Amino acid sequence: MTSTQRRSRWLLPVLLLVVWLGVGGAFGPYAGKLGEVSTNDSAAFLPQSAESTKVNELRTGFETSRTVPAIVVWVSEEGRVTDEQRAAAARALEKAAQVDGATGKASPPVPSEDGRALQGVVPLADDLGDGLEPALEGIRAAADEVPGATADLGGPAATQADLSSAFAGIDGILLGVALAVVLVILLAVYRSVLLPFAVILGSVFALALACAIVYFLADRDVLRVDGQVQGILFILVIGAATDYALLLVARYREELVAQSDRFAAMGRALRQSAGAITASAATVALGLLTLLLSDLTNNRALGPVGAIGIVCAVVSALTFLPAVLLLLGRAAYWPAKPQTDDGGGRGGALWGRVAQTVQRRPRRIWTVSALLLAVLAAFSPTLSSKGVPLDEIFINDAPSVTAQQKLAEHFPGGSGNPAVIIADAGSAEAVVRAAESVDGVDSASPVTESGAPVGEPKVVDGRVAVNAVLEDPADSDGAKQTVVDLREAVHAVDGADALVGGYTAQQYDTQVTTARDRAVVIPVVLVVILAILVLLLRSLVAPLLLVATVALNFAATLGVSALVFEHLLGLSGTDSSVPLYGFVFLVALGVDYNIFLMTRVREESQVLGTRKGVLKGLVATGGVITSAGVVLAATFAALAVIPLAFMLQIAFIVAFGVLMDTLLVRSLLVPALILDIGPKVWWPGRLARQVPGPASDAEGASGAGGASGTGGASGTGGAEGAAASTRP
Repeated sequence: MTSTQRRSRWLLPVLLLVVWLGVGGAFGPYAGKLGEVSTNDSAAFLPQSAESTKVNELRTGFETSRTVPAIVVWVSEEGRVTDEQRAAAARALEKAAQVDGATGKASPPVPSEDGRALQGVVPLADDLGDGLEPALEGIRAAADEVPGATADLGGPAATQADLSSAFAGIDGILLGVALAVVLVILLAVYRSVLLPFAVILGSVFALALACAIVYFLADRDVLRVDGQVQGILFILVIGAATDYALLLVARYREELVAQSDRFAAMGRALRQSAGAITASAATVALGLLTLLLSDLTNNRALGPVGAIGIVCAVVSALTFLPAVLLLLGRAAYWPAKPQTDDGGGRGGALWGRVAQTVQRRPRRIWTVSALLLAVLAAFSPTLSSKGVPLDEIFINDAPSVTAQQKLAEHFPGGSGNPAVIIADAGSAEAVVRAAESVDGVDSASPVTESGAPVGEPKVVDGRVAVNAVLEDPADSDGAKQTVVDLREAVHAVDGADALVGGYTAQQYDTQVTTARDRAVVIPVVLVVILAILVLLLRSLVAPLLLVATVALNFAATLGVSALVFEHLLGLSGTDSSVPLYGFVFLVALGVDYNIFLMTRVREESQVLGTRKGVLKGLVATGGVITSAGVVLAATFAALAVIPLAFMLQIAFIVAFGVLMDTLLVRSLLVPALILDIGPKVWWPGRLARQVPGPASDAEGASGAGGASGTGGASGTGGAEGAAASTRP
């Protein structure tokens, strides 16, 4: 090779490195700017066909401007509210209505039936953004001027502020924790100084590119992004980019042991691993894109946002990382030396013993494993996904929750969050009577021109708005059932053309829509993943087995989650979208690891036969897949730093499910099943018709030199002997 040819070989990796450094420098700030284009308003995510969405649009005509209420609740320290306290509360509400961001008049103070508390409502503009917290601080300061009473601030405005506070550290704390966890794991696994930082840098560059693309689309209203989607994007990109990098690093390490030329080693490593990496990425990306079938816009947003993140992760893993590894050469692994897991290292010895155990009693192992998963899955129906009560939304104490608890203690449970009925003006009285006749409705009254409780109903385009205060807390199952009954009652009023919306109706419509989404999305995800596996493995039996095992793993994870959430964390249920998110992530990512395993098994089976191919594939990929699983579980666990029940639940479901899939399903259940079935697992592909020969070594037979071997722990002819066989 001439000096010119040698220099030209270095040109591409140098150019790739320069390009990615430019990407990181130009797009890095966008990770911190996503919050500027995100919304956490749940009403914005419901479909236009939802009844509560229609009400939300119609009720704007009854407001001089779009507002979000802040509710002040005072509880007297003297037992009963005094006239002096009531007068002071009235002055405080008038003062609160003058703060920047307040719009319209504040309500007069309303006493509770037990005479111990007062409440008042201050309307705030719904587009305050960063000005919301200062406005609430001004209201708090005014409310604290009532003598002898404790004041708390609740309602939708306070809840929105607490949610913004919870997501405030999403681009700092969450990202820092995730990267720190990944770095520690990589340092422990590879015992190398440079390699972990190269992998981390690649994932950071992938995240920068993904955030820039998502920001561009969200800023132009192509898709909606909320704090939950933003957090999941961060974790998904970091975890996926690291997983793909680990697979390439492991294969490159194998090739460096076999040959001294780093370029030839990287070329072969890319040829051998790129297929599995791109297939795995396609599985996750297409699985996420099935969320476009959802009726909830935040679910639909997660689909393309997640797919964008996965594409950026795989591009980084197949371009930036190879460039860095080529430039570093063997120094990337310093002070350790490149060695394969199946070449006698500690990882190879461990997975050799695992393979040896699986080959001895494959039927017993897969039966016990499947039975264990089935027992855990039996608890999955006990997981309630009807929504999370307001007092469980936040992991830590939140001011809005404290205020809501005091409101529920002294006022009807739905105070501050009434059901809103929009009806024909000529039927106003009939609608009010119908609403008041419903069990669970405390009172109903039309919105008036003056805003006072009593007065002439305000008519807009021939319609009136009626506020129905519910007896149960607005986020409770009882309130949701009341909304169902209320809709039935007012729909029956002739000529009223009545619609029921409001906070509780939005929660109910979200629950119904999510149930519909699960029924549509889950079967499509399974079909898409099955199709990818069939194309990749050129088989029908193996893909069906893999999809069945990851689905069983998901059901078992839900069963464990039901027990943990209720008995350890004290949570009564999950957000209605948690099971759907958990399914998409666990099934797609679970198949990911099986793809890593099965592509290697198929590769080895073409030369060694199915039995030896399974054993060598398990040993060769055991270390890297386990490392990848631990990394992904740890990155998703980092979501728990956001103090929201939704994030904690997603973190546990995905982290626990990935670990169980990595350590049980992929390590024991799948290999044992394939060993028990034999070459027929590749039906109707060519490998299903495999005939025992010198290379395949007597499929299914045991004995000297066979896969089951007689060497025992020594590995001569056993699992470790199979693992050390000549590579294709």
